[in-house]
Amino acid sequence: MKEQLAGKIAVITGGTQGLGEAVARLFAERGAAGLVICGRNEERGRIVAEGLNQTCPTHFVQADLSQVGDCRKVVVETDRQFGKVHALVNCAAVTDRGTILDTSQELFDEMIAVNLRAPFFLMQEAIKVMIREGIQGTVVNIQSNAAHGGLPFISAYCASKGGLAVLTRNVAYSVVRNRIRVNGLNIGWMDTPGEDRIQKTYHEGGDSWLGNAEESQPFGRLLKPTEVARAVAFLCSEESGMMTGANVDFDQVIQGCFEQQPHPAQPMSLDGQRGWVQLRLPKSILAIKPRRIVVPAPEFGR
Repeated sequence: MKEQLAGKIAVITGGTQGLGEAVARLFAERGAAGLVICGRNEERGRIVAEGLNQTCPTHFVQADLSQVGDCRKVVVETDRQFGKVHALVNCAAVTDRGTILDTSQELFDEMIAVNLRAPFFLMQEAIKVMIREGIQGTVVNIQSNAAHGGLPFISAYCASKGGLAVLTRNVAYSVVRNRIRVNGLNIGWMDTPGEDRIQKTYHEGGDSWLGNAEESQPFGRLLKPTEVARAVAFLCSEESGMMTGANVDFDQVIQGCFEQQPHPAQPMSLDGQRGWVQLRLPKSILAIKPRRIVVPAPEFGR
């Protein structure tokens, strides 16, 4: 397995923490010839890149993927450093909470920009280099089981990941004659620094949220970045053959299977006396004490 990715140049977004960092480290271990990672935090990016440089030439690009120009810059820098691209792994994502009632335009726009538009233009630039160099390359988009519909408190996120799942198949079809393969992984609940922040910010998880959550899961744990990284490496290697256009569920939730019909725990409501929209998050989903999200109610009749 140490030569699984021998000679390959890979671009990994979100490569400075969590899943992206795990993918970058595994690619370096398995023989990649060069890596480009990107993120907003320059200090963290430099630290990760320096560590990876011990085993694989790695270049960090500071980038805000909500900006199309920065998306293009990541691939331009890869081309400048290595002259080719064999693999693109889109790990970067925004996962902040928002329902159909309380999601702001700013949050919606950021979700679409980072989770959907950024992968679009990263694929556009990377595939151009692959075609120019005659490379039978690979793209892996990190998606989400939320693309199947998802939960009430991540409406915009679900829309962005559903769009990415469709885009994955469309691009796979578009470049199949170039023998460029494009696949997606619909990831379930995963133990990452980003998820830790989300649980503590939105769900009053506290330091015990992970243990409480893992107790409720069939495998007794959440997904770990290292095991998802292995699936990414498989999809970027010759071991996955001609596999393309596949959106693979990677989770311990089996879509479409349940003991009882899944319904929201409570209805959303507009409390006219208090002037707040209220949503209670279901304990059965979070396995932790839910937090009530409140936002000003809209003024109707304007």
